[in-house]
Amino acid sequence: MRNMLLTSAIALTAALSAPAMARPMTEVDLATLNRVAAPAASSDGRWVAFQMTETETGTYKRSTGLWLVDRNAKGAKPTPVADTAGKNETSPAFDKDGFLYFLSNASGKDQVWRIDPKAGGAATQVTDTQADVAGFKISPDAAKLLAWGDIAKECTDFGCEAKDKGALPGPGTGRLYKDGAGFVRHWDHWETPGTYSRPFVFNLEGGKATAARPADAGLIGDTPSKPFGGGEELAWGADSRTIFFTLRKADRGEPMSTNLDIYSWLVDSRMMPVNLTQDNQATDTLPTPSPDGKWLAYVAMARPGYEADRLVLMLRNLESGETKKLTDAWDRSVGSIAWAPDGKSLYVTAQDTLEHPLFRVDAATGKVEKLKASPDEYAGNIGDVTPLPGGALLYSRNSALAPTDLFVRDARGKVGQLTDVNAATLAEFDPVELERIQFAGANGDKVWGMILKPVSPVQKLPVAFIVHGGPQGSFGNSWSTRWNPRLFAQQGYGVVTVDFHGSTGYGQAFTDSINKDWGGKPLEDLKLGLAAAGQQDAQLDINNACALGASYGGYMMNWIAGQWTDGFKCLVQHDGVFDLRAMAFETEELWFDEWDHGGPWWERTDPEKWNPVNHVDKWKTPMLVITGEKDFRIPYTQGLAAFTALQRRNVPSQLLVFPDENHWVLKGANSVQWHQTVFSWLGEHLKK
Repeated sequence: MRNMLLTSAIALTAALSAPAMARPMTEVDLATLNRVAAPAASSDGRWVAFQMTETETGTYKRSTGLWLVDRNAKGAKPTPVADTAGKNETSPAFDKDGFLYFLSNASGKDQVWRIDPKAGGAATQVTDTQADVAGFKISPDAAKLLAWGDIAKECTDFGCEAKDKGALPGPGTGRLYKDGAGFVRHWDHWETPGTYSRPFVFNLEGGKATAARPADAGLIGDTPSKPFGGGEELAWGADSRTIFFTLRKADRGEPMSTNLDIYSWLVDSRMMPVNLTQDNQATDTLPTPSPDGKWLAYVAMARPGYEADRLVLMLRNLESGETKKLTDAWDRSVGSIAWAPDGKSLYVTAQDTLEHPLFRVDAATGKVEKLKASPDEYAGNIGDVTPLPGGALLYSRNSALAPTDLFVRDARGKVGQLTDVNAATLAEFDPVELERIQFAGANGDKVWGMILKPVSPVQKLPVAFIVHGGPQGSFGNSWSTRWNPRLFAQQGYGVVTVDFHGSTGYGQAFTDSINKDWGGKPLEDLKLGLAAAGQQDAQLDINNACALGASYGGYMMNWIAGQWTDGFKCLVQHDGVFDLRAMAFETEELWFDEWDHGGPWWERTDPEKWNPVNHVDKWKTPMLVITGEKDFRIPYTQGLAAFTALQRRNVPSQLLVFPDENHWVLKGANSVQWHQTVFSWLGEHLKK
């Protein structure tokens, strides 16, 4: 009853605020909504800059510019500060004097630029390097610039004409990868041996960067780490003389290693970088120095080879080297870190039961306090946390019902919304309600999920049952530009999601429970969850349902096809594992596959137990298969194999292949095509 009452409040608010002539949200809307990211604040907290990506309807061409808000102005609205037509400006950052630095490709390459937002005028170029700048950080004293980009190891400057061509020895087009080369291909591109993401330090003189020095002398590897590492893996010390960065060694063991280490390097010295975490063979990352320079906060995992182990907040005394586990007693995994200005506490985010809230951690005791960070009861998805003077906090927030905007929480805990960049468009959409479900899943454990559905007088709604990927992830209260539950609900479906065993945000034991059990407890949870959703909400017609999923969710579609043969009218399988044996030898980050299934293929005790390919003789449910040719995580041949099995068994099926997409569908026009194909498939089977 409590869940239903909470639902009623959300639905009533949406219904009362809906315009008289509302309409369903469409796939074009999802592709063209403005996208806010990377907020930054000036040192006095007055100015907030952020990047916003806009997409043209029809062409789906995207451009990103910088916008500025004056928090001292009453009723202030964002105004463009660097938004050059046909160019992209990203990654805003203020220095102590109020200059706004950012990345721009206005010169034909990605370089660092800056502008004085108070004085106006034109932006000026700060760096002029041979290689593109992928990211940067300004030192606290504004006298130095830390920048990184893909640069050959032999280069002592930020880019050079490398003599060693790595994988291209000539005279033909063949790539040659030598023994012990590490990754051959990673995520969506073939590696170039000898080229890594590398950090360099520049002097800043009169707004120009000079005298680049590499900070990774003697180290071989990527910083930030690839494919998803960013600026959160590098930091300046408070003294403006020390930098900290995360790196995993690139060698024969790299595809099996999760051993990211944190290094410190004293700028302008001839000393080698020092490995601060060499005693831990698992992940150490997110180096975050304290404002007084005495402490380094970071997160660490305990188990090597496991990318979904719990991330514990650590504190290192930079003078003595003494390290302590600050949140060892808190069964949540820290996702981001920001120090309070007084250094007495830290602000962190972590997944927690369908939400991604904001927490305060006492630096002395490790006591964790959950903070209110949204105007309503639910946190949603909090990120980009930036402490402001006077105890306020700037951060981004989205939810399953609304995309990202910026918010400010003042020192008294009052939350205010700073931006509302999609307000006019969102007001056009039909209302959607969200309710939470909880039920007894496998082993009697409590399992959570969500229902999203249109506010509709229709007595029975067909169901889209969406299974999240990972599998160590969550289909929680957050906005997605790829698998967006609100968009599915706006097409007239009741959307059901379940955070099955293996999901994150429920304690490490729950996450670990999927190990060597991919097709066991999770499938039981999904069956029980769909039944529980139907019992809680009689409007859901769970007997008229299609199931959909990508990555591990795609694996589950292949598993369901052979194990739950009478559950669904259709399936949608995107980038899913079809044959676990082939996957074990074809994927790139081997640590993921080998941890989840018990080592390399030849060491597994029962390797075929959860393999979908062994059950194709029972496949009969119509399936739409989708894959990307640039997907090296789950190679597209897995999708082709599933489609071949469907065709040979005369099961109604379709295959959608994107030659220019990886494990995700990122391009605007491709996103529209993806959704139109999926919605047509669902409609054919659920709305006859």
